[in-house]
Amino acid sequence: MTDAATAPEQRFTLQLRAAAEPDFSAATGHRFARDVADATIPPAVFRRYLVQDYSFLDHFVRLLDAAIATAPEEAARRRYTDFRAAVTSGENTYFLRSFAALGIPETEWREPEILPVTRRFHEIMGEAARSGRYAPVLTVLVVTEWVYLDWATSVMDTVPDQFWFAEWIDIHANPDFRSFVEWLIAELDRLGPTLSDAERAEVRDLFVRTSALEQAFFDQAYG
Repeated sequence: MTDAATAPEQRFTLQLRAAAEPDFSAATGHRFARDVADATIPPAVFRRYLVQDYSFLDHFVRLLDAAIATAPEEAARRRYTDFRAAVTSGENTYFLRSFAALGIPETEWREPEILPVTRRFHEIMGEAARSGRYAPVLTVLVVTEWVYLDWATSVMDTVPDQFWFAEWIDIHANPDFRSFVEWLIAELDRLGPTLSDAERAEVRDLFVRTSALEQAFFDQAYG
């Protein structure tokens, strides 16, 4: 991909993605995606991944609350509100059903040991949410959701027998999720040209750091 510094006409989000390489592509192309699709991921790895990922839920909901609070337009606030409802209902139910099916005791997922990369992810979501500004919040949301759309789309034609694999792919590869992520990306592209140089540098830093954490989070699951 062309470096952002040599392509000022390039879409803002593509400039950010280029700045985040190789971590962004390492996350979207991680072995995790193929291992889930083929149902060959070691049980201990998926268990660790699922428990750590569930620990994000409260932090992610707070990030969405910050998006609702800082989005400048009512239409955007409605989209975030609808997505928040989906996360706290259908996605939350997926986790609970998966924990039960995989025999993960309630004590393990309610009070997990928070691993280092997970903790850093909690912190960066909190950093964006506490900023009180739309650009940092939107940036972290774009990275987290874009990475998941890309990896899930890459394996969406494979449907494992186990629902905890198949539904995790579908949650992140269905048309509604794709539409939401494409809208997030368009929002950040629209916002980019309105930012000051300092704000653009802040957004770039957040995008790069969040991309690195996405890649590290998958690595962490494999121990």
